[in-house]
Amino acid sequence: MYMLFIGGDSMVERALRRHRCCFTGHRPEKLRMGESYYQETLNHAIREAVDRGYCTFISGMARGIDIWSAEQLLCLRKEYPELHLICALPHPDFEKNWTPDWQRRYHAILNAADLVRVISPSYSMSCYQKRNEWMVCHSSLLIAAYNVSAGGTRNTIESARKQHIEILFIDNPKEK
Repeated sequence: MYMLFIGGDSMVERALRRHRCCFTGHRPEKLRMGESYYQETLNHAIREAVDRGYCTFISGMARGIDIWSAEQLLCLRKEYPELHLICALPHPDFEKNWTPDWQRRYHAILNAADLVRVISPSYSMSCYQKRNEWMVCHSSLLIAAYNVSAGGTRNTIESARKQHIEILFIDNPKEK
């Protein structure tokens, strides 16, 4: 379902934020472990968040951690029907240069999502950073797979720290 999420800094928005969690992590080629490891680790991290009262999750929909987290969330909805997924896309046609398999997974998630928010109307050098900042601004927990390399994942973690958002690291014990 494609919908636009409209949110501001209202009292209602601040209350909703307390029950929202977003994800950040690297693309598969930058990760230390394989997909099955992260699928299992993300499943456990999402369950932990659900046990703590989180019910809405935001995925930035990039290949790797973002896609895998959304897939895990959708699987967990069978057990926890109260869970919601928001997909935050940096720009339209984000996936157009991906392999057919990644595109299939991406579109299956978008079709099952509760809300889809396109952050920028077209590609720009800043659209990914804007997407990451939007996710952090609408969450109170960040689940992160991070290998300490520079890039969007590090920037998202730094943004979360500046806003005093709790971070649950699933890949780097030194960051805890």
